[in-house]
Amino acid sequence: MVIRVYIASSSGSTAIKKKQQDVLGFLEANKIRFEEKDIAANEENRKWMRENVPENSRPASGYPLPPQIFNESQYRGDYDAFFEARENNAVYAFLGLTAPPGSKEAEAQAKQQA
Repeated sequence: MVIRVYIASSSGSTAIKKKQQDVLGFLEANKIRFEEKDIAANEENRKWMRENVPENSRPASGYPLPPQIFNESQYRGDYDAFFEARENNAVYAFLGLTAPPGSKEAEAQAKQQA
């Protein structure tokens, strides 16, 4: 399973750039395999992302903004959902992955099951 993060390489928004770097940096630091899909340089990526973000996760007006996170083709969430999962030590569950042994998330899951 590959995590796909839809980003905009040439975004004029510093907030979007910061959010993208936050997600990508976390994935890299935790050695989680992922692919960057640039919606600014590739029209197919932009079209696919817009079509696959569920209706209930879209903004009231306009298009969903990057970063948008998928596990293969399954939508996992946007930056706000990622941030909340990270704050709750639940990023692996958010991504649809199994937490590695010894991680805070794996320890929290073990405590809940005990």
